[in-house]
Amino acid sequence: MQTPLMTRRAALAGLAGAAMTPGLAAAQAAFPARNFRVVIPTGQGGGADRLARSFDDGWSKLLNGRQFEYEFHAGAAGQVGYELFVQRRDPDAYNLLFGNMGPEMIMYALQRPRFRFPEDLSYFCRIDIDDSAIYVRENSPFRRVEDIVAEAKRRPVNVAVSRIPHPASIGMLALGEAQGARFNLIPYGGGSPTMVAVMSGEAEVGALPVSGLTAQAGRLRVLAVFARENVVARLTQNAPTVNQVFGTTIPDLYSSRSWAIHTRAIDRYPDRFRLLEETAARVFNDQDFRAALARAGQPDETVRFGNRALCTEYALGMIELANRYRQQLSAQR
Repeated sequence: MQTPLMTRRAALAGLAGAAMTPGLAAAQAAFPARNFRVVIPTGQGGGADRLARSFDDGWSKLLNGRQFEYEFHAGAAGQVGYELFVQRRDPDAYNLLFGNMGPEMIMYALQRPRFRFPEDLSYFCRIDIDDSAIYVRENSPFRRVEDIVAEAKRRPVNVAVSRIPHPASIGMLALGEAQGARFNLIPYGGGSPTMVAVMSGEAEVGALPVSGLTAQAGRLRVLAVFARENVVARLTQNAPTVNQVFGTTIPDLYSSRSWAIHTRAIDRYPDRFRLLEETAARVFNDQDFRAALARAGQPDETVRFGNRALCTEYALGMIELANRYRQQLSAQR
């Protein structure tokens, strides 16, 4: 059954134009006084990297021109970067994390790392809603998602995924469970190598967030999405939803990149945090940000602001979902 925690089409997006209060204007004069340091718990050049850099130009203009300095700590499905951020970076509101809440909260549920959510870490600015999709290479013999499922009922079908703890991985496992199909998930350590694996024929099928796939039209073909509606239908040849095709009730399974901060920083420096919250929301009205997204290949339909409350609701929902599929996900690792 689809839970309210995973419902997202009614998400709020209207806070971006809030006016700055006098108190926050005073806080801005004192903060920030230096550049920000950002931990990204995946490799350089991936989707999180591109999206963060698209965002930070607009944000910097609202933060006294301070810049964002990035460090990348891939490993253990994000666990390395998260633990480094929580345990070794000062909770002073100058240290931030930019992560992919979906897969990284699945990691949190499965791997039980040395930090607690939301006690140690709080997401506060969701950038996007990026539905998981099933895709093949353009000349694949699989022309419909039904063809993949029919073949997977006869034999195991290899499916390339960026990492096992991922919403797209849960989608494939849930589809296999519902249809009696066997999918062998193969992690490739990132979106780009996962797409290349399918392009080259190394894997027959792939499952990834849809936004990266839309930039590969002509080489990759989206066959279905794990969502109640395909919001990028115009870019995916009107690919159907999995639930429409099979009559299933698989919940919306999407990635959401978000800025995060130490929860202790919120408690210690509430004025600094309010300034970060307010200015981050205003970036969504920045035309340079939208132009940078377009250059990065991010469909505008996927850009959706989410505040701290929405981010927390989504993250807790992903933890719940990961626990529901713990046995299947652990067996694939």
